[in-house]
Amino acid sequence: MAPSAVSPVQQHAFAAKKALGAAVGEGGAAPLSKALTDIMGNWDKFSFAPIRESTVSRAMTRRYFKDLDTHAESDVVIIGAGSCGLSCAYTLGTLRPDLRITLIEAGVAPGGGAWLGGQLFSAMVLRKPADAFLREVGVPYEDEGDYVVVKHAALFTSTVLSRVLAMDNVKLFNATAVEDLITRPADEDEEGSGAGGVRVAGVVTNWTLVSMHHDDQSCMDPNTINAPVVVSTTGHDGPFGAFSVKRLVSMKQLEQLEGMRGLDMQRAEDAIVKNTREIVPGLIVGGMELSEIDGANRMGPTFGAMALSGVKAAEEVLRVFDLRKKQNSL
Repeated sequence: MAPSAVSPVQQHAFAAKKALGAAVGEGGAAPLSKALTDIMGNWDKFSFAPIRESTVSRAMTRRYFKDLDTHAESDVVIIGAGSCGLSCAYTLGTLRPDLRITLIEAGVAPGGGAWLGGQLFSAMVLRKPADAFLREVGVPYEDEGDYVVVKHAALFTSTVLSRVLAMDNVKLFNATAVEDLITRPADEDEEGSGAGGVRVAGVVTNWTLVSMHHDDQSCMDPNTINAPVVVSTTGHDGPFGAFSVKRLVSMKQLEQLEGMRGLDMQRAEDAIVKNTREIVPGLIVGGMELSEIDGANRMGPTFGAMALSGVKAAEEVLRVFDLRKKQNSL
């Protein structure tokens, strides 16, 4: 059955394709760049530019260690580059290009569970009004009334990821795990704090492969990144999931985790977006990690709450910055 409608992005793409077809002839292929077509058909003369192996090594390591040095002091650290973390990074990086934003992902491939829909199916379903975020980043979709469908979840994830990685003020460190939170004693008058409370002041990091082998190797100390605000979007409980909120329990900053409830899309998505918030001073939690604190329902294979929870998390970061600025001016 054909979709009820298509997104404005898709309509634009259809129009461009039609115009291109008229330019190259009906049924003609879209033209490639001259630089690429000059290579094609001349493979017998083909050769890459010369290079020494050490040049490749230096090109990578020089930039990586410069990034480590630059981002050791960040304005914001986002833990988890799934759909919520990526939407937060995009929104925050767009609204505040002056902020130094560090995005940390334990996996090699960012994106979390958003490379596929439910049960390894391709399509991604988002309930309205999450279609506003799709239009913002330029992901085409089919409009089915109360919900929209992206033809492949990987199209959503790769598009948002490419937009985030293109930002000068955002750096992604993937294959990197957060092993702990940097904390300071909180002032008793800080919002959300009390006697014995802590303020989160950054993250403790290590290579993910190192983190996975602390039980069979010793003396593999971590690295650190300072930041006045940390956003945690590590998902529901799992190998690296719900990390920050579980750590808050072990630090006795939360009494216990309520644990994620059964699947109820109607309740779950609204709850996750509305409850995205600062849990202790300096730590904002979004996405399904919240379900472990609040006992929220799981939502299963629908992704609108992930995108909009990230947007709200970015708004919460700016609220925290504004509040602290006002407090410092008093």
